[in-house]
Amino acid sequence: MKKHIIRVSYVAVLVGFISLIISCEKDFTDIGSNVITNTKFDTDGIFVDIEVENSPLEKIQSDNISRQLSQYLLGVYANPNYEKIEASIIAQISIANDLTIINETFGADTTVVTTIDTVFIKLPYQVRLANSTDKSYQLDSVFGDTSKSFSLNVYRSNTYINTFNPADPSKINSYFSNATFQKTGSELNDQINFPFKPSKADTLLVIKRRLSNNEVYRNDTLRYTTSTASTIPIPFARIPLKKDVFKALFLDKYGSGEFASQQAFNDYFRGIILEATGNEGSLTSFSFDNANTLLRPSIEVYYTNTIVKSGTTIVDTIPKNDSFSMNGFKINKFKMEDRIYPSNNEIKIQGTAGSEATINLFGADLDNNGIADKIEELRANNWLINDATLTFYINQAIDTSFAPDRLYLYKSDKSSGSEVTTQIKDALTEASFGGISGFLVRDSNGRKEKYQFKITDYISDLLNGRSTYSPTLKIKTYNPTDSPNTASDSIFRNFSWNPKAVTLYNHSPANGAKKATLKISYSVRKN
Repeated sequence: MKKHIIRVSYVAVLVGFISLIISCEKDFTDIGSNVITNTKFDTDGIFVDIEVENSPLEKIQSDNISRQLSQYLLGVYANPNYEKIEASIIAQISIANDLTIINETFGADTTVVTTIDTVFIKLPYQVRLANSTDKSYQLDSVFGDTSKSFSLNVYRSNTYINTFNPADPSKINSYFSNATFQKTGSELNDQINFPFKPSKADTLLVIKRRLSNNEVYRNDTLRYTTSTASTIPIPFARIPLKKDVFKALFLDKYGSGEFASQQAFNDYFRGIILEATGNEGSLTSFSFDNANTLLRPSIEVYYTNTIVKSGTTIVDTIPKNDSFSMNGFKINKFKMEDRIYPSNNEIKIQGTAGSEATINLFGADLDNNGIADKIEELRANNWLINDATLTFYINQAIDTSFAPDRLYLYKSDKSSGSEVTTQIKDALTEASFGGISGFLVRDSNGRKEKYQFKITDYISDLLNGRSTYSPTLKIKTYNPTDSPNTASDSIFRNFSWNPKAVTLYNHSPANGAKKATLKISYSVRKN
């Protein structure tokens, strides 16, 4: 935070200038943002009444066209205190160049019979080791009840994902979490309503290699690790797909116009839809840009070419595997349960397309001069603002198991008709010191107690007249994309793949000492 002290523009003599510096140094010592000693200033603080209300979301932008999003949610999260989330993924499929089933030429009396051994969707989990001696991974980024399964179905999308906005091709396109994607054909998964339940034990898959007569001639073991040096296998989900359908859609099309280029393929096979439904289960966040390409979600096709001579004699078997990464454009679709929260002493903060809250810091502008009356009242005091902190207490009577580790604040201005969202100044000026903070604070018993936001520079600018811009503030579940990229990146972009939720107390007097507050600490020159 920067402090500004008005200086005399012209100094008659050098001695006077030095005296001024010495005098100011004796007035107070400024370390960080706190005036800690002074002889000519008094320090004090006040609590300003604020208003906080629920602000349910209808949608959020959830594509990776204009900005790389590495995380995508899949599954169901059902908590009776919040909106149920059914999270699905729509993804384009990438193809390799020059895909071929047969890589060599055989004689006229030789036939090649291609048999798909298995085809499945691979979804590597994000994992962690509890300690350096662990021999297996724990699942990370899984939310909800992992003992219950949700239903997963896979479809071929018939909606073309455009890079540019069809209504205005000069602009980059965007997709939101409530977008509709048309399906073509029936389910692609082998088991309809596949019961998806995350498991850290899913580290190995046996591929049964089959001859042209369907006889198993060998077993291949499939496992993945973080590197060639690692011996600890990574757990991964696998959803079996219909072999005959993918033989017709993929293998039988190799060498055709549909596989001539990535662009041609995107028009032919417009994407895959992973659709989650149900009333229980869990949400899993999957990474789509792992540095290890083997640990990215993909469609895996394993097949065997049986070389048959003279119609009956098997002379060779050639096992193969083609991998189709979900490496193109992706959209997270969130089907949110319609819920109206009661007007009481609480606010609900839920990630994805759940709920945020609006904050009115200084009340009305009754004289219609463009400045809130409370700001004008506080400006008349000529205070030096040392600290401004917003505090929100958690309702600990409601399940806090998946309370966010951090919340975030941003400015929301709808005065022009469409919403303009920007960063609060402290997110930029104090970026090296945690920005606006918003981190979860625990009480002396280790219970999740509150969230606090530091907005000192923002409040200081409003109360000393450097700024008159004070739109509504909004509070949300923190997402890694929320923080500004650079010191000049003042635009706030609202993405969210963090499904965590928490119930906070609002400004109601009924909340007593736990009501939402803005505390302003200041210094003022002694009389």
